[in-house]
Amino acid sequence: MALHAKTTGGAAPKRRGFHSLTFEFFVLFFGLIGGAILLILLANTFLLGRYYVSEKQKDLTGAYEQLNRASLNNSIGSDEFDVELVRITSKGNISCIVIDEESQTVKAYAADTQTMVRRMWDNIFDTTEKLPENFSPEDERSWKGADDDFYLVAVLSRKNGQITQIVLDRRTNTQYMEQWGMLENGNYYLLSTAVESIRSNAMIANHFILYVGLAVLLLGLVVAMVLGSRITRPIRQLTSISQRMKRLDFSAKYEGHDTTEIGELGENINDMSATLEKTISELKTANNELKSDLAHKEEVEKMQQEFISNVTHELKTPIALIQGYAEGLQDGITDDKESQDFYTGVIIDEAGKMNGIVQKLLQLMHLEFGQSEVKMQQFDVVEVIRGYLQSSNLLATEKEVRLRFSEGERADIPPEEIPPIMVWADEFLTEEVFQNYFTNALNHIEGDKIIDIRFEQKENCVRISVFNTGKPIPEESLPRIWEKFYKVDKARTREYGGSGVGLSIVRAIQESMHQQYGVINYDNGVEFWFELDTTKR
Repeated sequence: MALHAKTTGGAAPKRRGFHSLTFEFFVLFFGLIGGAILLILLANTFLLGRYYVSEKQKDLTGAYEQLNRASLNNSIGSDEFDVELVRITSKGNISCIVIDEESQTVKAYAADTQTMVRRMWDNIFDTTEKLPENFSPEDERSWKGADDDFYLVAVLSRKNGQITQIVLDRRTNTQYMEQWGMLENGNYYLLSTAVESIRSNAMIANHFILYVGLAVLLLGLVVAMVLGSRITRPIRQLTSISQRMKRLDFSAKYEGHDTTEIGELGENINDMSATLEKTISELKTANNELKSDLAHKEEVEKMQQEFISNVTHELKTPIALIQGYAEGLQDGITDDKESQDFYTGVIIDEAGKMNGIVQKLLQLMHLEFGQSEVKMQQFDVVEVIRGYLQSSNLLATEKEVRLRFSEGERADIPPEEIPPIMVWADEFLTEEVFQNYFTNALNHIEGDKIIDIRFEQKENCVRISVFNTGKPIPEESLPRIWEKFYKVDKARTREYGGSGVGLSIVRAIQESMHQQYGVINYDNGVEFWFELDTTKR
């Protein structure tokens, strides 16, 4: 359990000493560890010996079963029997001897074969002396009067003619577990394995366990103090949280997951803190939304004022011209038919310019506010551009413009040699972009009067560019040419009837289709370009 809270004031909790939860936890932990160590010592002292003897007895029984099967399948003098005998005795460090009375054959696998033979006959004729009472291996007087090297310590079992016993070799003071009897084929056998001194080993293990246990107890003391402190800390910190809540600071949270009364109290405090935090958050969100709405409103008002200012500025000249020529006609300033037709033509021309400006502004407004639907479809952009140029060929002819076409590395090729290029875009808006670029090129063309239309295919898109010979755009004007009503040469724009909205429409269209666009200056002219996807997104 943990809390993200710090005590920042108030009365400190009282320490209760031996009655504290930390001390009680320490006593419990100490008792459990100490009891476990004591239990291990007792089990090691009183049960380990029996378990060890039982496991050794199982080893001899398993060796007997394998030996019995080998004797039934092979004769005692065969090589196969020798192999099985080696395999059986090598598993558990077991010595073995098998005697066939009929053939007087002895098979042994042991370090001391003579001793094994003698032990066999001692067992058969029951000549092994029992271990005297109060026997001490360290006292040489205990061996005085002994006629044999072995004493019978204990008989463990007598089952189906097989006897399992423990004997003591007084020469080496070593105990052996023996199993002897008769195999199913009538041969006598003896299996023997050394038995470690369980008592001495148990004492060594007990000393080791005791040392380790003391180290564990010392470590447990530290762990108990740490864990006890962690248990009592939530209580002290809940007091700190309540004091912070009294000061209207609801940032502290209880993160425990226990089901005690402390946990329930912490959850209730969390619920109350979360409710207050949610309320404050909702107020902040509402405040931010209000600020955002006000900022949006200010932006819209600014755009409206800018729109009205720009429209007023753009329409001021044509309105003044229309008004002047209309008043002249009304006042009868001229009587000849030619002058009247001129005045009327000016009025019609200026009215057409006003209508064009209004239509373009409406289109731009719809694009910028997302009110113009973009219909993405696949079409051949080369065919669209070729069709537009056919309808606009008269304008290029009147200005004596030379049209050139390029595709990839191929330059100045006939338009019909350009292969189809399928793109994903809005066909109508794409033609609008090209129309603005081409019209812009016609209006600013100078010098050699060349317009070069280029198609450059990339990995997933195609770049279409319109280059015209003439003066480059001033570098300081390049970032602003996409703004509404911005004009690099106002006098020239007025001369050809431009409104300064065309490139703004290009920007709005390309951004609505999430496509790139741009302009590049050259020494002998300007290139405007835009890109379209050739694969569907």
